[in-house]
Parts: sequence; structure tokens; C-alpha cells
Amino acid sequence: MRVGEQLREIWRQATGRSGDIASGAANAEAERRTLALPSILSPVQFPGRHLPKPTPANLRRFAETPVVRRAINVIKDRISAMDWQVRVRRGVKAGDVALASKKLRALRRMLEEPNAVDSFRSLIEQAIEDALTGGFGAIEMEPTGDEDRPAMLWAVDGASIRINGRWDGQAETPRYAQAMPGQLESSAVELLDSQLMYIRMNPRSFTPFGLGPLEVAFETVNQFLSAHRFAGKLAANAVAQYALWLNEATPTQHDRLIRWWQDEIEGTGRVPLISTEQKPEVLRFAQGTDADLRLAWQEFLIRMVANAFGLPPLMLGLEADVNQSTASEMANEAFRGAISPLAMLLAGHITRDLFGKCIGWREFEFVFNEPNARDEETELAVQVQLLQAGVLTVNEVRAMRGLGPLGQDDTAQLAGEATEQAG
Repeated sequence: MRVGEQLREIWRQATGRSGDIASGAANAEAERRTLALPSILSPVQFPGRHLPKPTPANLRRFAETPVVRRAINVIKDRISAMDWQVRVRRGVKAGDVALASKKLRALRRMLEEPNAVDSFRSLIEQAIEDALTGGFGAIEMEPTGDEDRPAMLWAVDGASIRINGRWDGQAETPRYAQAMPGQLESSAVELLDSQLMYIRMNPRSFTPFGLGPLEVAFETVNQFLSAHRFAGKLAANAVAQYALWLNEATPTQHDRLIRWWQDEIEGTGRVPLISTEQKPEVLRFAQGTDADLRLAWQEFLIRMVANAFGLPPLMLGLEADVNQSTASEMANEAFRGAISPLAMLLAGHITRDLFGKCIGWREFEFVFNEPNARDEETELAVQVQLLQAGVLTVNEVRAMRGLGPLGQDDTAQLAGEATEQAG
């Protein structure tokens, strides 16, 4: 028995899971192939057919710092809270799809209940987290053969996924493999292209791996943490950043001055009076202002982190030179530049990988109901204008909002009311 199979058996025994998950159709349930927590061994890599992504180990730790966590949550929470729908793909008539309504219900149930523990939001949040951290969001897909629940989904640690650099594009050739640190390639869990949804951010032609925003900001975050620690130590240091120099003082006079200062002056608030032949000189080791904390440098680094994530600095707490009009424009820029592209990337992967490759139902697509609008008022205003101009029908607007079509009488009545209002 291979090492991978032994580890999966140990995982099932530890979690109290047998081969199948109990449900209405036990014989049709899928079994997970990947491990839930693969990062448990020493980080040793072996060259071979499956290529591991050379990701710095500090990425996970950097993702837990306040500035980076804020940037990730701005994007992740907005996408996971979006309303979504499953519909017949554009260009396909619903009447030409056999059992269209039943299949739509099955697809929605599959996404709302992807496995025994996760919901759609918890599943998609894990994939978005990994995509933003290392550019490797991954979800395992296993078909069940059950018409009421055609597949099951599990979030996978994208850092444990290796890509077959020699994949020939054939469906029966393994494209991915999950290998734990230190595990031999022969013991890795191989996965077909139809078994894993691998979300790459910033795909490039010279590498099979994506590039996450946190990877782009790696050096910037490292410098920010160093500057932040320095400022924290400096601000918490109770030692004064200056010294008092007495010229030509004997050791005895020096010791007496120290004892007098500690006994009579320090902590009392009294004005010290020093009578010497020469005027004492104060030697400063720093400016004694906020400039010593390098706050301007830290602010610049925060702006660089925001740029790496495609967000305006306002979203990360920099509110300087921001008024009501510019804040609204920056919020729109954040939605168009960071949130909407990733949401459309996820929707495309679900449609192509899950519906098309894994299940084989290419007549359907997954869409978010608000991919181009920042808020409900903007989306509603655009839809009303398109409806009044005759560009969209009532049923098309209802489909955009995730609602079912109306009958012919209701459609004619609403269209007439809209025309009267426009006139």
C-alpha cells in the first residue's frame, strides 16, 4: 500500500469517517482523495515530474499581520458575501436542455452544501485566501453520479499542490498531485484536470504557477514589519535619547552628580539647578520627535501593499487627503480593480472546471449577480435605465438579479408601466 493511501486511511480513522459520507444516496457519494492538513512534515523537496511552487514559507505568517489581513479581508469578504446564481449558459435555450429545472436545483444544492462540513461561503473563502496569498487557490472536485448532488467539493491547501510540467492536455493524464513536504513523488496523490480546480492569479506563459498579490508585496511587507518593530521598541523604550556632558569632571564629581540626580530630581518634576565652572552640554542621540519612528516610511510601505492588492490606500486605513467625493471614487476603483476581476475569475473556473469538466453539464454557468456594480443603488439605477430604453426585458433583468421569469401577462403589464414612466 502506498504512503498516500496509508495517510488517508489514518485520516479517516482519526476523524471517524469511513469510505463514504452518509447521505440519501450512499453508494453515489464521492470520496476525498487529498488530505485536509498536508503541511505537517519537514520542508524537503525532491525534483521530478511534478513541480512544487517555490513559495516563501513566510507568506502564511505575513498573511496574519494587520495590514495584509485587512487587504485580504476587503477582497475576500466582499466576494463571499455576493449573491450568485446558476443559470442556463448564454446562447443555449432552456427548452433545449433536458430536465433543466431539476439540474439547476441540483447544481445549487451542490454549491450550497459542497461537503459534510463546509458551506459555499466557507469553501470559497478558503480558495480566495490561498489565491491572494500565493496565487494557488485549489478545490478538489469528485463526481458522485447522483442526479440530486452531482459532485462534492473540498478546499485544498494550494501550497501542497504540484503541477505536472509535462501534461499533454489529455483528460486521462494526471495534471496535478498533492505531495506533503518531504514526501516522495511516487507517493503523491495524483489528480486529473477534472478533479481539481486550480485558481491562478496573474497567469504567465513562462511558468505554470500564478502570482499572488502577497507574493508581489513580499519584500514590502518584510520591510514594513522591520520598521514597525523598530518603532515599537523605540516608543516603548524608557531610556532618554540624550545625555548630559560635563567637561573636565572628576570621577568623584561624576558619581555625586548621578546620585543627586537619581535621589533629588528624577521623577519629582523639580527644576534641576547645576552650578559648574563650564556650561553643561546636552548630547542628543535622536531628534526626539515622531520622525524617529519612521512613520512616513511606514505609510509609504502601506501604500505599496495596497498597490500590490489593487486597492486604494484608503481601504488600508490611510485617510489623509480624502474627502467625500474622492472616497466614493476610491471605493469604486477597489471594486473594479480588485474585487470584480477575482469574482469573475472564480465564476469562470466554477463554470468551466466544475460544470464542464467534472460533471459534464456544459449547458449551465455560474455567475455573480453583481460583478460590475459597487452597491445596490448603482446596480438598480443601471438596470432601470436599460429597461426603460428597451435594451433589456423584464425577465432579463430578473435573471440578472437571480429571480425567475414572469408570465406573459405580468411581463406586458410591467413593460407598459415602465414605458409610461419613461414618457
